[in-house]
Amino acid sequence: MATNSLTRTPGTTNARRRPPSARFPKGGWLGTYVDPEGREKGKTFARKIDAQNWAEGEAVKIRSGAYISPTDAATTMRVWSEHWLKGYEVNRPGSVKQAKTHVKRINAVFGDVALKDIRPTAIKNWLAALKKEGLADSTIHALYRRLAHLLSDAVEDGVLLRTPISRKIAPKTGKQRPYVATEQQVWALYDAMPEGMKNVILLGAFAGLRVAEISALRVQDVDSLRGFITPAIQYPGVPLKTEESKNPIPIPRDLAFELNKNPARWGSETFVTLENGRPAAPYTIEARFRTARATVDGLPENFRIHDLRHFFASFLIASGEDIKKVQSAMRHASAKTTLDVYGHLMEDAKESTRSAVAGALANRADSLRTKRA
Repeated sequence: MATNSLTRTPGTTNARRRPPSARFPKGGWLGTYVDPEGREKGKTFARKIDAQNWAEGEAVKIRSGAYISPTDAATTMRVWSEHWLKGYEVNRPGSVKQAKTHVKRINAVFGDVALKDIRPTAIKNWLAALKKEGLADSTIHALYRRLAHLLSDAVEDGVLLRTPISRKIAPKTGKQRPYVATEQQVWALYDAMPEGMKNVILLGAFAGLRVAEISALRVQDVDSLRGFITPAIQYPGVPLKTEESKNPIPIPRDLAFELNKNPARWGSETFVTLENGRPAAPYTIEARFRTARATVDGLPENFRIHDLRHFFASFLIASGEDIKKVQSAMRHASAKTTLDVYGHLMEDAKESTRSAVAGALANRADSLRTKRA
């Protein structure tokens, strides 16, 4: 063990005598080590061996890369999350807003707790409390993922040694089983929407667009001759969430013709407008949609514009499209996402498979009977 207190090599340790004090009437021993920035840190003990062991223990952490400074080790979730949110603000406004909502929930329980003191059991108790509160499995999982993100970034920044997050405590993801409207309900919604907003139903149910994409879709984003919708931006004129969202969506010319009626009437740049021809924001579109939804028999009260995407997917599946084509049309990042959300709609395909195999066997039997004859 090195004892030269003037040495500033990180990991250097020392133990030296301290004069008597109120805490150590017989004098104490100051154990010291040099931290990664070359600063000496110390702690006083009654016995020399304890001072040496403590200092050497901190030095081992430095040499192994497991050292966290006392200041960082005392960082609370509230302090860290505020710092983390500043870096997160480079993301889309909607994503930042959702992150702030999640962080507020997390800080209500862990805000004043040091990151190093957050234990797996505390996280499990928090998840159980959220469940008891009546939150949906998908919401609970989103909060859990946000906490995991915060803690993993703390490890990455050297503020936390290891994260308490593990698969053992992960909550259920909450698989979606969306309500799929009937074709009659979709057309009833179309009829109930005000002029200028009927295209909301067409774009949601027959192109799978999301409400922010519908609001911002411009005439220049639709190639009527070739039959493609190519979303480029979403409300309020910001980039789309993913690269997959920019994928072109094939549409028939009949749909393109219907879509163009509204901009042709008003000379508008967007396909969805208010009654006076001005562009409509998502919250206004959703308000009109709720009014229309209330007039359609059988639709759940929580049926949203986004649920028209489920109709679009089910329509494609019922038409015999394979999972890769449905994925492409829905602009999902992977086929797994498509299967997770819509796999249950493909149950009818199993019967089609049975029928196809049965047909092949029947043809073979007929062939054999013909040969014998």
